[in-house]
Amino acid sequence: MAQHFLLSAVARSLSPAKVMRMSDRGAENVFLRLRWPQTDGKPVCPLCGCQICYDCRRSDTQSRWRCKACRADFSVTSGTLFAWHKLPLKTYLMAIALFCNEVKGKSMLAFCRDLDVQYKTAFVLAHKLREAMASATKALRIGGEGRTAEIDGAYFGGHIRPENLAAERIDRRLAENQSGKRQVVVAIRERGGRTLTQVFASEADAVGTVRQRIAKGTTVHADESPAWNTLHAAFPMQRINHQDGYSLDGACTNGAESYFARLRRAELGHHHHIVGPYLVRYAQEAAWREDLRRVSNGDQVFGVVGLAMRCQPSVDFCGYWQRSRTG
Repeated sequence: MAQHFLLSAVARSLSPAKVMRMSDRGAENVFLRLRWPQTDGKPVCPLCGCQICYDCRRSDTQSRWRCKACRADFSVTSGTLFAWHKLPLKTYLMAIALFCNEVKGKSMLAFCRDLDVQYKTAFVLAHKLREAMASATKALRIGGEGRTAEIDGAYFGGHIRPENLAAERIDRRLAENQSGKRQVVVAIRERGGRTLTQVFASEADAVGTVRQRIAKGTTVHADESPAWNTLHAAFPMQRINHQDGYSLDGACTNGAESYFARLRRAELGHHHHIVGPYLVRYAQEAAWREDLRRVSNGDQVFGVVGLAMRCQPSVDFCGYWQRSRTG
């Protein structure tokens, strides 16, 4: 029997112990090379693009350069997702390594204990990493001629606790007895490609997004949900009723189901409550983990650092005075 990828030595190319043995300058060099790969880590002014910059660091732990052209001071994280950071870069690299090492997600309680920070600090940092992961598929269209994509939806949230006495219990399946907080995560997954996710009130609301994110000529596989009936006019469809089988007459949505299995495991085992405005971030994180499940942890860490260095400061997760400057 073949060895699982996660058990192989190839999957372990960067460990938290290796990050701990790095010096502060070594961790800084990682961010430099991934921020400015075109110049092999040589600083480039983020405001005017000038490549003549002078080192004017104020201490050994705070890197800073001054542009010769516009005279602006900047650091390796200026204008990125980690702008105005307060923790050392080595701590951020350690945080990304710990976050990427988890297969189904990272508990925030464990995250804050590992980094020795407050819970809210770990929570915000994790959501910034999820934002970086989501940027990899921003505006991405999947499929094309000869390609196959699967679509499916799964509902999260809106749990109604049943009454103690059986006589007082209501039928929680009826619309009038719903809490209104139930949302559906719709996954669009290309076979051999990436997974796109979005959150909607119902599967029917996702039809417009499905048409935009899937290229014409793609063969789309879907289940028996009537929400997907209108897609027959836009794509060649293959439908399957899961009451008859998981795969039938060539139709199969096991790829999308595999993604939802990972997201459910993350909800039950780590996060416990992922509804509301944060649901889309957790869904995008699970899609990133599913797509890169056979990529070494070192490549995952460097990939997330590179994405974070290309992202602008977060509008949702930064201070009030900083938020006004990002607009």
